[in-house]
Amino acid sequence: MATITDKAAGFALLAFSSLLFVYYSIWVLILPFVDINHSIHQLFLPREYAVILPLTAGTLLLVIIGVFVAIVTISNRKPTVQVKKES
Repeated sequence: MATITDKAAGFALLAFSSLLFVYYSIWVLILPFVDINHSIHQLFLPREYAVILPLTAGTLLLVIIGVFVAIVTISNRKPTVQVKKES
């Protein structure tokens, strides 16, 4: 059963990701159709970052997953047993 702390952490993560989704959606889908002199443009980063930030985050995520898999694979490797041959 989930504790109150687990529920609060889950709600905080859900709220953060929802806000991030809405911010990014407005930034990418709506802002290009708004006049460049409008004051709403001050709330958003330049458009180049709309591509750079997700690519950087995705690359970093793939590197972290790769390092984790490599560490787990190396740490679970069983030592090889050498068999002596009788002459």
